[in-house]
Amino acid sequence: MPDYSNLSLWMATFEGDLTPRPSLDGDASVDVAIVGGGFTGLWTAYYLTERDPSLSILVIEREICGFGASGRNGGWAIGDLAAGLDAYARRSSHEAARRLMDHVHRSVDEIGRVTATEAIDCGFAKGGVIRFARSRAQAARQAAKIENHRANGIGEDIIRLLEPEEVRRFARPTDLHGGIFYAPCAALDPARLVRGLAEVVERRGVRIVEQTAATAIRDEGVTTAGGQVSAPVVIRATEAYTRDLPGERRTLVPLYSLMIATEPLDAPTLAEIGLDTRPTFADDRYAVIYGQRTADNRIAFGGRAIPYLYGSRINPATERDRRSHDLIRRALVEIFPVLGDVAITHEWGGVLAAPRNWIPAVRYDPRTGMGTAGGYVGDGVVPSCLAGRTLADLITGTESELTELPWVGIESRPWEPEPLRWLGIRGTRAVMGRADRFEFGTGRSSRLGRLAYELLGR
Repeated sequence: MPDYSNLSLWMATFEGDLTPRPSLDGDASVDVAIVGGGFTGLWTAYYLTERDPSLSILVIEREICGFGASGRNGGWAIGDLAAGLDAYARRSSHEAARRLMDHVHRSVDEIGRVTATEAIDCGFAKGGVIRFARSRAQAARQAAKIENHRANGIGEDIIRLLEPEEVRRFARPTDLHGGIFYAPCAALDPARLVRGLAEVVERRGVRIVEQTAATAIRDEGVTTAGGQVSAPVVIRATEAYTRDLPGERRTLVPLYSLMIATEPLDAPTLAEIGLDTRPTFADDRYAVIYGQRTADNRIAFGGRAIPYLYGSRINPATERDRRSHDLIRRALVEIFPVLGDVAITHEWGGVLAAPRNWIPAVRYDPRTGMGTAGGYVGDGVVPSCLAGRTLADLITGTESELTELPWVGIESRPWEPEPLRWLGIRGTRAVMGRADRFEFGTGRSSRLGRLAYELLGR
């Protein structure tokens, strides 16, 4: 049996049992089959048990619940969508896009409510996000971002610009030019959340089978190595691992993100860093970084150093890439030099999923009973909760505002065939790295960085 405790800091420090549940052994017939035991699949199961407790529900997981991004991410429960409000407004209306974002913002508190109600101890701490501006170019980009939010009617209760001295009340990074505080975000332990959700839905009567690979998903059924599952409703909640299903190789690309975690820090070190209220943190470079102070006073910090492998491959060896982890540590120490001599106790990585249009979406066809949600591009902890509620309403025919939100029904064209896919993604990553070096070195904004976003279709 694989040692699942090696997947991440979160799995390594999880005090519960990681022994896989029994696999599927024979055919099964249920009302709803959900492929994928991560956040999207488990939230869908959870809200289905609330909408209609009589439903028989089967969750099919290839490894164990939380094996993928749900058990390896940075622990940011951020009320945001990768595409941003404008992308949804272009496909619907400004008013509809605002409603969507309002629901995403409120979903942070919904996760807090559920974890409290269901006694899921995941260290939920709603401290917001501090995004540092560590160059003049980043500060200018943040000011423009605030203007855009104000134009869209999003007020200071959600996001506000900070002067350097205001940032230092939260944290004390180097090269500080200002920052942004984004309120709808909580730090948490994602493994405890996903494993806790699995236990909750089981208590509610949902059956979970693990170490059961789905080899095909079709109308009214799922084919697995352990048997055929018949179901009038089938939900695909497989994110980056969608690439393993027949005909889905170009639907979503798996992009790598890697992380490190320090040893628990002593009081003098913490006093120099800050983060006392446990805000998550990043700066506004193009190459994404993200961090949090954990409940046991570590710094967990990550970035997207190796973005993509040729042919949309997923290779576990990439999760332990020495060069990438060294780059991530170097970035962390540049922000907080006091961590230069602190021991790194955990290094890991995993894949997130990106659709070609970069827009997270929920889809359900009542005629076929087929549905899916995802393409979160690394921001899935909170949107997956809203997606689960939305799918539950769509499946049960519940009339609600959720089913009319403008991310419902959005389709994305497939990614380009190779080698165009590899050249495009790797090329934009190289451009982003060059743009960051230019901005840190000169303080001037880089046109290359904006070009990279345009090449990705953002």
